[in-house]
Amino acid sequence: MKNYVKFKPQSKNLFFPTLKQRVDDYFTTNNISKNANTGMVIKTIILLSGYILPFVYILIYNPIYIVSTILWTIMGLSMAGIGMSVMHDANHGAYSSSEWINKLLGNTLTLVGGSVDNWKVQHNLLHHTFTNVVHQDDDISDKFVLRFSPHTKVKWFHKYQYFYAFFFYGLQTLFWVLVKDFLQFKRYVIRGEAKWITLTKLILSKIVYLFIILVLPVVFFDIPVLHVVTGFLVMHFFSGLILTVIFQLAHTVEGTTHPLPNEKNEITNDWAIHQMNTTVDFAPKNKLLSWYIGGLNFQVEHHLFTKICHIHYPEISKIVQQTAAEFDIPYLVNEKFSDALMAHVNALKRFGRE
Repeated sequence: MKNYVKFKPQSKNLFFPTLKQRVDDYFTTNNISKNANTGMVIKTIILLSGYILPFVYILIYNPIYIVSTILWTIMGLSMAGIGMSVMHDANHGAYSSSEWINKLLGNTLTLVGGSVDNWKVQHNLLHHTFTNVVHQDDDISDKFVLRFSPHTKVKWFHKYQYFYAFFFYGLQTLFWVLVKDFLQFKRYVIRGEAKWITLTKLILSKIVYLFIILVLPVVFFDIPVLHVVTGFLVMHFFSGLILTVIFQLAHTVEGTTHPLPNEKNEITNDWAIHQMNTTVDFAPKNKLLSWYIGGLNFQVEHHLFTKICHIHYPEISKIVQQTAAEFDIPYLVNEKFSDALMAHVNALKRFGRE
């Protein structure tokens, strides 16, 4: 059993109880569900169609190479959108009040080649509980040639990571599909009978995904191998690049903290205030960006209220900002996407030197 960090505030803080009450009152007063609305359902249909329909078109019409590659690119953009807008909310239990609907839409991750079981451990448990805590939050663990924490060992090539990082970001979903899930299975899964059930489910899901996406077009629809392989790599590169950049802009940027636990493996801070110190909103006024990335630019609100569908984050953010100001707690935000991107690059530079 991993020795998880515990949060032990030095004194009781009423920030989060007050904030939670105000957010609950907002939904009660306006008679609004905390889950998805009609607009969210329409977005789900659009993104799933953007992933499935281009693939169906490729199978039926076998278009020329350039058209095929464009269609695979659209699939990659939609794949990232599904991950950020649909799968993410569903696996947090925020999409619907119905458990089976959340489970069904949460399994869109399986549709794009990932493991729901692993994702829930890495994201829901480790990342959301121990945000930016080294060796606890897997999202900031060292990745091959990338360093995301000031508390791990610096290697000579890290000083160049701000330059090469984005290429490796583009490989993330490909690595996820082919390797990462098996590495995470070894670290996360419980021992005993359930271990083999989980492993069998993982292997079968990979076989089915790779058969449909790679074997089916070539063997049964005579699609040229070059078209399929190129398209598969292009799809995953764009998807990986978008997903990784968006998630990094919320935590691995200048301004956030990376607290270390004390000798008792405790962080002397309130959990909610820890989230405020380690998380940043970005481009909150960019409605198109917010629509596409599932409100992940309102990452502060998401970390505090994971069970609320992201369509409500813009309104909730007003309550969070007001309450944070009253309690003299920092509310971190980069007003423009370009500001957030530069803050991430600068953080990569700093982590490459420290």
